[in-house]
Amino acid sequence: MLAACASRRAALLERLPPGACAVLFGGRDERRNADNHHRFRQSSDLLFLTDLSEPETVAVFTPGKERRFTLLLRPSDKHAELWYGRRAGLEGATELYGADQAFDIRELERRLLELFDGCTEVHYLIGDRPEHDELVGRVIGRLRKNERNGSRAPSRIVDLSRTLHDLRLVRDEAAILSMRRSCAVTVEAHALAMRACMAGKREYELEALVDYGFRRRNGLPGYQSIIGSGKNATILHYVDGRDELVAGQILLVDAGCELDGFTGDVTRSYPIPAPSCKPAFSRPQRLLYDLVLDTQLAAIAMVKPFVTIEEIHAQISHRLASGLCAMGLLSGDPESAIESGALKRFFPHRSSHFLGLDVHDVGRYFPEGEPQRLLPGMVFTIEPGLYVQPDDPLGPDWQGIGIRIEDDILVTATGHEVLTADLPKHPDELLKVVGTGVTFSV
Repeated sequence: MLAACASRRAALLERLPPGACAVLFGGRDERRNADNHHRFRQSSDLLFLTDLSEPETVAVFTPGKERRFTLLLRPSDKHAELWYGRRAGLEGATELYGADQAFDIRELERRLLELFDGCTEVHYLIGDRPEHDELVGRVIGRLRKNERNGSRAPSRIVDLSRTLHDLRLVRDEAAILSMRRSCAVTVEAHALAMRACMAGKREYELEALVDYGFRRRNGLPGYQSIIGSGKNATILHYVDGRDELVAGQILLVDAGCELDGFTGDVTRSYPIPAPSCKPAFSRPQRLLYDLVLDTQLAAIAMVKPFVTIEEIHAQISHRLASGLCAMGLLSGDPESAIESGALKRFFPHRSSHFLGLDVHDVGRYFPEGEPQRLLPGMVFTIEPGLYVQPDDPLGPDWQGIGIRIEDDILVTATGHEVLTADLPKHPDELLKVVGTGVTFSV
């Protein structure tokens, strides 16, 4: 991964104009309560370029200067490390992480004065945190006041997000390998929940199984898992997770494992079986499930270079609207249902998003006002869904059904690769797995 980070830094430096410098501020150690902290997660941008997962870290890139990659971080401290773990320290920053030089983070403002001096532009993530905006402005202001003594202050401040996030959007080989691994573990963990699904259990029990599936492979949840049964499956970002599973209802599981900073993102929906019984879809559940699945498969088949996510979303919307009109759940013709917003009653969300270091990863969907065309190395989800709210006037046979099917798609030179293809979703295959039991063997 460190070699990949070095290549990414070189690519970033090539994209910066002559005389510019770039600054990346790392993530903060966030307090949970009292003197306890949340598990630290490095900012995805800094992780992408350094692989250094420590709080209080800042990276500075100065093309054209002798010291092009500077890290500011916490120095080694035996007492602090006794309590909170080992630090890379200044020596590790250069020896392990490839920095050309490293300084104590407590010297941040003084070192930025040195590094900014003589640069024509400063690129950073404007508006990410107010304290970063204030610091950059203050440093440039100090340099301007000292210009009569020979300082040369940058004349422009530029948002780094477009340059850096366009770079992140197309995965290199190391990132693709990490995503294959995270998706494989995601599939394993989903299968645990699938096999354990049974009426009488609680949503949080299945969430615990999913977490176990991640942790046994040294992974972590890439986001808050969504484990919703019955009416809860119609809540797009349901996280409460306390309800008891009821036979005959749908269980929706949306979860992804993070490994090496990269996350999977998969959703499966299936009927909850009673103990000692086989799972089975009701007729309304099956009609909706088949429509969502057929729609997703058709959308996946579209994926190849230069197709746009907008085109895929339009196809998904059209197929869902056509199916719902054919069932009599929507009136009129499909295009009218889409244009009027009637489809949003059952399909209220977008059908895809980029996937990588963040579950909803960076990347412009409309660069220069035009839909982003897919390129080899991009990874994104395809996740059509249909949701009938508990109070929908369709009646009790339809109410409280939530179905979403989501897979992770890598765009290749010749088409695509479904990174999560091993997790069953065709009804015959799915029902052979659901409720068959679970073991904790590795």
